[in-house]
Amino acid sequence: MSTDTSEKPRWKVIGPGLVVAATGVGSADMVATLVAGSNYGYMLLWAVVLGVILKIVLVEGAGRYTVATGKTIFQGWRSLGRWPIFYFAPYIVIWGFVYGASAMSSTALPIAALFPEGSFGGQVWLWAVVTGLAGFALVWFSKYQVFEKITAVLVGLMFVTIVILAVVAAPNFLDTIRGLVPLIPEGGIFTTLALAGGVGGTITLAAYGYWLREKGWAAPRFLKVMRIDNTMAYVVTGIFVIAMLIVGAEVVRAAGVALSSGDQGLLELDVVLRERYGDFIGVWFLIGFWAAGFSSVLGVWNGVSLMFADFMGNVTGKGSDHPDAQAGGKWFKVYLLWLTFPPMLLLLLDQPIFLVLLYGFLGALFMPFLALTLLPILNTDRVPREFRNKWYSNTALGITALLFVVLGVYQAYTAIAKALGLG
Repeated sequence: MSTDTSEKPRWKVIGPGLVVAATGVGSADMVATLVAGSNYGYMLLWAVVLGVILKIVLVEGAGRYTVATGKTIFQGWRSLGRWPIFYFAPYIVIWGFVYGASAMSSTALPIAALFPEGSFGGQVWLWAVVTGLAGFALVWFSKYQVFEKITAVLVGLMFVTIVILAVVAAPNFLDTIRGLVPLIPEGGIFTTLALAGGVGGTITLAAYGYWLREKGWAAPRFLKVMRIDNTMAYVVTGIFVIAMLIVGAEVVRAAGVALSSGDQGLLELDVVLRERYGDFIGVWFLIGFWAAGFSSVLGVWNGVSLMFADFMGNVTGKGSDHPDAQAGGKWFKVYLLWLTFPPMLLLLLDQPIFLVLLYGFLGALFMPFLALTLLPILNTDRVPREFRNKWYSNTALGITALLFVVLGVYQAYTAIAKALGLG
């Protein structure tokens, strides 16, 4: 990796920021935003804006560490001691197994819905398998540049679809602006926290530094480029989420429909759209729904495989720059296989309760883990002095960490309660 500072950085609009932002926004986030809009109108618009700012802060921190040092985020975690290894190892294995099944299933839903019953319609498991195999093939055989371009096309599809749908819904501009006033609806504190912290927030935020390395941007001279890339990506994400909130407030609320909390809620919206705007809009929405899901599949298949490869490279003593720890290397391929094929069993077994419990618990606690570990990493000699946090960075990152801790504990409690049949 070149560290020549005399060469002027070249930057294009499409970068790793768009990849990490697109990967983080999946069908579950779309449903959560729709439900918030249908229940509370524009009251929580300010929470969406706050969430965009928090993601910019968090991902900028992860990216700044890689840009400043040329090291991976796992190397940063390991500098804190051995305890991050004991958290990260079970997390990435269990999370990948369960996420693989849920991602394939949620992406398959809109494809199955496009076909009439009796043909390929309703065969979600079949389309889920096809989705997994397609993601596997594209990531296994593609270089990062190809993967980035495919992701950009998917982002374009999901973005254009939802934004046009929001425009068609004809929102009231004054009502929308009033939503920027921070208010929390009665009984809606955790919905507010989830909207601010949950949308676009997954393990793939930590993958940003790996994609910077793949792009060739892991050098100090790319600091400004990285910040522009990250900010613009989450502005695009913010517009997308606001558009979903508008659809929830103007379409779902007006129709008087109570959406399900799972991915099925998006299919329920398809029915509402067809009744209100016709089949063309309904079909186009399903395409956007699919694009959002498949972009997450590709992002996780690529980004988390890079993280696992780096993890294994370090714990086996070979380091982050060993070929086995790189894209296309042995451990990258091992995890890609793990994400794709064993989870297909869950399509038939309907996700055992024990795995659901662990997935919900570990998943809820990853974002606090990332936010809290960035504080010591970015405030000590682990990074050169000029790249350390300023007071405002620490304030923003501290608020982000606090939010994710509260939200993570609540989500972990909810996951355990549901898994044990207590709620």
